[in-house]
Amino acid sequence: MFKEKKNKKSLRYMILTFMLVITMTVSGCSLPGLGKSVSDNGIIIAGGNTTERQILAEIVSQMCKHYLASTDITLINNLGSSMLILQALDRDDANISGAMYTGTSLTGELGLDSTTDPVKAMEDVVNGYNTKYNMVWFPSYGFENTYAFMITRELSEEKGITKISQLKDYAATLKVGVDTSWIERKGDGYEGFKKLYGFDFANINAMEIGLVYNALHAGEMDVALGYSTDGRIDGYDLVVLEDDQHLFPPYEASPVVTKELLRKYPDIETVLLKLEGEIDSKMMQKMNRNSDEQQIEPRVIAKQFLEENNYFQAKKVIPLSERPLYKNIVQDILPLDEEKGTK
Repeated sequence: MFKEKKNKKSLRYMILTFMLVITMTVSGCSLPGLGKSVSDNGIIIAGGNTTERQILAEIVSQMCKHYLASTDITLINNLGSSMLILQALDRDDANISGAMYTGTSLTGELGLDSTTDPVKAMEDVVNGYNTKYNMVWFPSYGFENTYAFMITRELSEEKGITKISQLKDYAATLKVGVDTSWIERKGDGYEGFKKLYGFDFANINAMEIGLVYNALHAGEMDVALGYSTDGRIDGYDLVVLEDDQHLFPPYEASPVVTKELLRKYPDIETVLLKLEGEIDSKMMQKMNRNSDEQQIEPRVIAKQFLEENNYFQAKKVIPLSERPLYKNIVQDILPLDEEKGTK
C-alpha cells in the first residue's frame, strides 16, 4: 500500500503537529517551549511544517538579526497549518508569521468569498486581518504558491494534455492523488472543481500533499494535485496543467505582523519591505528543490539567498503609510518616515 511508504520526515512532522495541537489545547495559551509572552521574548517568528514556510521564516529571521542585531529573535517551526500559525500570533506566542497565503486565508480563517483577482484578494486579506485580528498583512514576497494539477511529461505528450479541462476525456480511468484537505475545502475544493469543470474523477485518492509528487513519479498516480512552487516539479520533470477555467484563487505569500510588534519595533516595517517582490516563483521553487532533494537545511538556503543579495542593503522602500491600502491601517502604530530616519 502507498500509505505505508510515508517517509520519516513526513511522519515526524505529523507527530510533532499533533503534539503541538494537544499542548495548545490543554494549556489554552502557550506553545511548548515558550514560558513567557512575546513582550518578554522580543521577536518570535512562526514558521511551518513545509519546506517553503521554513525557508521563508529563516529569511525573515536572518533579516531581523542582520538589521536588529541587539534584539532577541526566536524562530518556531513545524506549525502544521495556517490556523495554528494564526493561533500562535493571536495568543501572543509569536508576533511574525514568515508566510501566509492570500487564497488560504481568504476562504479559511477570514471566511470570505473566493476571488481569482489577485489585487482584490490582497485587499481583502489586508483589510480582513486588520479588522478581525488587529494584524498587518504585508505586501507579497513576489510569488504565489497555488494549487496545481500536474501529470508526467510522458502522459502530457502522449495524450496532448496541457489543460485541466482536457482531463475530462480520461476522468473514468485516471488515478488522481490530491491533498486531503482539498476534498472538503470550500470554494476551490473538490465540490467547486466539479461544479466549474463539469466532471469528477472515478478514482480519487486523498493523501498528505507531500506524498503526491512521489506517487506520481512512481507511477502509482496518473494525476496529482500539488503546490505550484514545489521543487519536485522540476526534479521529476512534471507538467503543470493550465487552470483554464480559473478555479484556484491567487495564493500570494506574505509575512504577517502583529501591530504590537510594529509599535515596539517600528524598524521591522523597513526590514520586511526590503523583501517585497524579491522572490519569484522560479526562485522559490529552486530553493524548495535544494532543500528537499539535496537535503540542505532551510537555514543555509536562506543565508545563501540573503548573502547573494547583500541583505537588500541598497534597496529603498515605500513606507506603508504612503500606500492607499495601508495608510489607515498603520497611521496609529507607525511613526512618520521623517521621525524614524531609517528609510
